[in-house]
Amino acid sequence: LCAIIHYLVRGQLGWFGLTIACLVPGYAAQLLSILWFRADGHAPGCWLLALHLLQLGLWKRYWDVLRAAAEAGGGAGEVLAQLGDVCVLRLLEALLQTLPHLLLQAYVVVAVDPAGFIPGVSAGLSLLSLAWALVSYSHFTCLLKPGHLSPPAAVILCLLLWRTGMLGTRVLALVLFARLYSFWVFAVAGVHWLLMSFWLGAQQTDIVAQPCRWRLFNCLLGAVYIFCYINVRPGPSRTRVAVFYAVSTWNVLYSTWM
Repeated sequence: LCAIIHYLVRGQLGWFGLTIACLVPGYAAQLLSILWFRADGHAPGCWLLALHLLQLGLWKRYWDVLRAAAEAGGGAGEVLAQLGDVCVLRLLEALLQTLPHLLLQAYVVVAVDPAGFIPGVSAGLSLLSLAWALVSYSHFTCLLKPGHLSPPAAVILCLLLWRTGMLGTRVLALVLFARLYSFWVFAVAGVHWLLMSFWLGAQQTDIVAQPCRWRLFNCLLGAVYIFCYINVRPGPSRTRVAVFYAVSTWNVLYSTWM
């Protein structure tokens, strides 16, 4: 909101419109949250619809998790199910809304207004928000494994630093490339996206059963892999992470050579 007001006051209507446009994809997570409330037997009333319209639906879910954990009758299974819903929705919102906003504000800081305080703070907070969404999702998947307990705070902090560093360097590399070569950044990102999509297809992930939806899932996740790695298969992921970083390093070197 501060970034939107900042661009509006300064008369930068182009960046003002693009910042508002970054909010629109986030309503996909809000819509999915309403559908999940209805599937769980909670008829969405006017108050719940208003919260989702203001993009506060996930905060409502966080409150429900805290309340279920505090209640004496709230079992661990119920709390874990609610936590899983909000972690998945938060990750979806971060990838659809926070990531485009981060790229836009980072480009403004690097290429347009290096002394801009509001875009810089907005980009930094977006980076932390995206990194925390990824860490929360990893934390939840860890809790799902049999015999695994909640990791200590030091592990969570290390994961947050790793995600922040990985995302920060990737976004900075893309923004600097876009500043120098303009629209050629889409060609480099497109090559990376195709490689990751074909690689995911070769792994034969079984998250989605229908062939059409399976291809769409691989294409969408391939776009996510331009910025970060998300493990979608059970079992050891050391080899897959090594392949991901090898392709990412090649992409960065190729971008530098161009």
